[in-house]
Amino acid sequence: MKMVEVRLENLTKYFGSIRAVEGLNLKINDEELIVLLGPSGCGKTTTLRLIAGLERPTRGHVYFGEKCVDDAPPRLRNVSMVFQSYALFPHMKVFDNIAFPLKVARWSKTDIDKRVKEVASILKIENLLERKPHELSGGQQQRVALGRALARKPDILLLDEPLANLDAKLREAMRGELKRLQKEFKCTTVYVTHDQIEAMSMADRIALLNNGKLQQVGTPEELYNAPKNIFVASFIGTPSMNLLDCSYIEEKGILDFGSFTIKMPEDIKSGLSGRSELVFGVRPRDIDVSKNEKPNALESKVYVAEPLGEEMLITLDIKGIRIKAVSPFIPDVKIEEKLWVSFNLNKAHIFDKKGGEALHQRYNGSNKCKKLLDEMTSEKQETIKENLIRSH
Repeated sequence: MKMVEVRLENLTKYFGSIRAVEGLNLKINDEELIVLLGPSGCGKTTTLRLIAGLERPTRGHVYFGEKCVDDAPPRLRNVSMVFQSYALFPHMKVFDNIAFPLKVARWSKTDIDKRVKEVASILKIENLLERKPHELSGGQQQRVALGRALARKPDILLLDEPLANLDAKLREAMRGELKRLQKEFKCTTVYVTHDQIEAMSMADRIALLNNGKLQQVGTPEELYNAPKNIFVASFIGTPSMNLLDCSYIEEKGILDFGSFTIKMPEDIKSGLSGRSELVFGVRPRDIDVSKNEKPNALESKVYVAEPLGEEMLITLDIKGIRIKAVSPFIPDVKIEEKLWVSFNLNKAHIFDKKGGEALHQRYNGSNKCKKLLDEMTSEKQETIKENLIRSH
């Protein structure tokens, strides 16, 4: 299988006055599984269709390797696509569904038979070849659709929410199977989903989109530990990050939340000089909850407690401000019960309230990248910012 990288340069697509994708710059490496993630209507599927050649860009370019494919029709791009609906031919047996693109490409009967059985064996559906789609479960249909896509040995595999129609248990199992198969076939893969758990568990890198614009690209670890803005922080992570409006009182070195304050460590203060209106972010798992009072802990009341086996998700009220915390199981927690809360400031995030950008994160990759960016002109920042974030 020939491997290629995909490069999107200033890719823009409008449908009339409606913006689908705006100025997207993204490099997808050979054999990489990259996930396009974001809420409905953010431009994920449109980007996938632009790569496939099913849509033409309003502006910008799509490159496969060094070749611009803007004018190449889908049949000449050697791209395979798996849709959410699977789109299997109901009147054909599994064998013929998988063989269909090979027949169109005029492979010999011997080569078709060999390739179909090879792919079916890898996907563990060799015993289903004589069945028709209506005789298969959802997971089996998904494997057949994937087999049909992989049979023709595509340069690039495009997956548009292929697990969306499966039940939760099967979807969880198929995430691991898809990841394993992608590495086995060594195919450059672009995977679209709105499910951030799917993205975090499967991706080599994630490209997070919102309103047609790229918000951040990086490994799952980078997006989780070093979100570059408030949108990324709120979208990545389950439960989502607590984001609390506050003011920075520089002369006292504290964050003022109205009903309580937090004293900032010295290394955080230096990055907040001259800032006033901020958003303080802390993940639910970075909050300590106790029935016993501790130094510097804040008094809170239980709004609701949700047992999750060994852990529990507790919604707490701190003098009118609600936060969520994930804690080891605490027996007999009651609504309105008093608990003491403290934040792990070593894992805190601070954002500018107006612009939304991250001002502080204790994550080496992000901080190193931000320092380099701060030392550059705005023009240079725009041209190399994405590469810096990815490389660190």
